[in-house]
Amino acid sequence: MTTLSDKLKALGVSIGAAEIKPPTPKTGSSSKLEAAFGGRWLSTCRGPAFVVEQVFDASYRHGQVPIHAAAPLATLAAWAGDERISALKLSQFAFLDTETSGLSGGTGTYAFMVGAGRFIGMEFHLSIFFMADPAEEPALLEALADFLAPCAALVTFNGKAFDAPLLRTRFALNQMPCPFDGFSHVDLLPLARRLWRDRLPSRALKYLEEHILSAPRSSEEVPGYEIPWLYFDFLRTGDPLPLKGVFYHNAMDVVAMAALLNLTSGMLADPHGADLEHGLDVIALAKLFEDLNRWDDAALLYERGLQTNLPETDFSQAVRRLAILQKRRGDLHTALHLWEQAAAEGHIYAHVELAKYFEHTRRDPATALQWTQSAIKHVRNAALPVYMQKHWLDELEHRLQRLQGKAEKTAQNKERPAG
Repeated sequence: MTTLSDKLKALGVSIGAAEIKPPTPKTGSSSKLEAAFGGRWLSTCRGPAFVVEQVFDASYRHGQVPIHAAAPLATLAAWAGDERISALKLSQFAFLDTETSGLSGGTGTYAFMVGAGRFIGMEFHLSIFFMADPAEEPALLEALADFLAPCAALVTFNGKAFDAPLLRTRFALNQMPCPFDGFSHVDLLPLARRLWRDRLPSRALKYLEEHILSAPRSSEEVPGYEIPWLYFDFLRTGDPLPLKGVFYHNAMDVVAMAALLNLTSGMLADPHGADLEHGLDVIALAKLFEDLNRWDDAALLYERGLQTNLPETDFSQAVRRLAILQKRRGDLHTALHLWEQAAAEGHIYAHVELAKYFEHTRRDPATALQWTQSAIKHVRNAALPVYMQKHWLDELEHRLQRLQGKAEKTAQNKERPAG
């Protein structure tokens, strides 16, 4: 049976993309690249690869934060779930960021620029690999593999979801082994979300640079959504000058990751000595340590955060988490104090916790009944949404009936004569 594919071939129509030649830059673009960006052409076994290199010395600070991380990495390794990280030297980490032909991923998306940085001694060496022609992809990948050879871990920002899978696909399509298979991987985006989700409206890297690192970008910065189109324009015209902002964007992404790793690893290594100005940051760190089962550290951080001017809702949540944590640690005395403090400030959950405590721990249904009645009063007087009020009242009315029965039985037993 004659298929559509057979009919098209008979008409001279090529099927698939195998025979489609990639766009070729205009003549002289190679020398223009060198002149525009001060880069050079590396010789690889798969052809020449263009690279722009920069070295940042030990004194360099990205905004207010040095880029050289000196803190122990044991807690960072525990958070990442990879104990190998704690044993690595800083020189074994590769900081990686890609600029791509699109954001969809898959085999049709390629990385036309890859920024990679690593420490050699105290200096941070940044290399930005760029393909002036899609046909140069094997050479770019080969040069990147050579750069990554001394390393054992990647540091990215959303790289687990995007950069690393994309590059693995490109290496596979070019029938090349992926140089970072088996590497440890620290993705800073999930960590940034844990630390600043409650305080900052955005956790984008550029936003963190400005509001956490105090390193706003210059006028050279270009929006990320423009980058693919700037590259396609270069392939069409051969003019590299509009790419200046793309090189700047990529360089700042990589350098910012180094500074962010230094900042966050220091916070995790010494949470009590960390210079945290915002109470929400302290509470976020407390939650992280609670999840790591570092309960003593978490309790101290919650207490520190509660001494700051937290928003009402966040204060309530923090007190509740600390009280529950103290109960899990077996420190009911501290938990009781916190519940009493929160109850005095009108927090309904604290009244409920006190009712539970006096009913089940102290076996004092009369006092538990008083706290339950107080909770019901607060619920009825509070300006709560209907569904929240119903939730609390359903629970409290059920508790009230049970405690009234217990209180009556206890009173009868006390009145009954002995013997």
